[in-house]
Amino acid sequence: MHPIRLTPAAKNYLWGGKKLITQYHKPSAEPTMAESWELSFHPDGLTTTPEGLPVTEAIGRELWGTALQKFSEFPQLIKLIDAEKDLSVQVHPSDEYALKHENSYGKTETWYIVAAEEGAGIYLGFREAITPEMLETAIENNTLTALLNFFPVQAGECYFIPAGTIHAIGKGCLICEIQQNSNLTYRVYDYGRVDANGNPRELHVEKAKAVADLQKFEYRPLSIPTEEGTIIARCEYFTVKKLALKGAKTLPCSPLSFKYVICLEGEATLEGEPLTPGTSYFIPAGSGEVHLAGEALLITSEIE
Repeated sequence: MHPIRLTPAAKNYLWGGKKLITQYHKPSAEPTMAESWELSFHPDGLTTTPEGLPVTEAIGRELWGTALQKFSEFPQLIKLIDAEKDLSVQVHPSDEYALKHENSYGKTETWYIVAAEEGAGIYLGFREAITPEMLETAIENNTLTALLNFFPVQAGECYFIPAGTIHAIGKGCLICEIQQNSNLTYRVYDYGRVDANGNPRELHVEKAKAVADLQKFEYRPLSIPTEEGTIIARCEYFTVKKLALKGAKTLPCSPLSFKYVICLEGEATLEGEPLTPGTSYFIPAGSGEVHLAGEALLITSEIE
């Protein structure tokens, strides 16, 4: 079974920039691109093969791996995100809430910081535990960000964001996001911005209040060295590793799980296929050993 090269789905929002087009050569009909959905089985933006076949047709369940058979749908969605402007302050629901109210899975995610301009940062969780009344007042008074942690970020850092954690990506961040296969976002605060038609973007305050974790957030970076790279995020939906490739290396791909590989820096090959910045591959479960060669920074994802 040969690795399957992936062609992303492009997404553009009012905060998107040009890096995905100019640096990663993502095809776009517009001058800016906010996100490229690199591995997506989600109907809102299906990834395809180079031949134009949707992954839902090209990658059957038999290629996912035995560890994924418990999921009713493919559990991951992986993106590159270019924030030229601040994203809205938002929160994602848990599986329990989303399945009950939205007929969808929730969204736990992780952010790997690919690049960051000087002063760039993210909002992530509350600095101290707050009450529902404090949250409501802060939303009404547009002072929510004063209650949140602001983390200045640098390339190479990783932030794990459980469902229910209020967060926002700040301008100047280029991020690789590994998340659950969900497109649910509850927008809490949007800096008073309007859309292309001059209308304020919709907020989802009541839903956000229902799902937000109001406890103090503590950032706990993960770094576990392995033969296949350093584990930087791990939960039931994904295990993410960072691999600084130098020379030749083999990656085992057991029947347990597929492997996803994206190149962020440098140049390499995967089973002889090119790995350049922005290219990614789906390696079917049970492929055995796959061969890498070159010098590159890679992010991999799978299910354990």
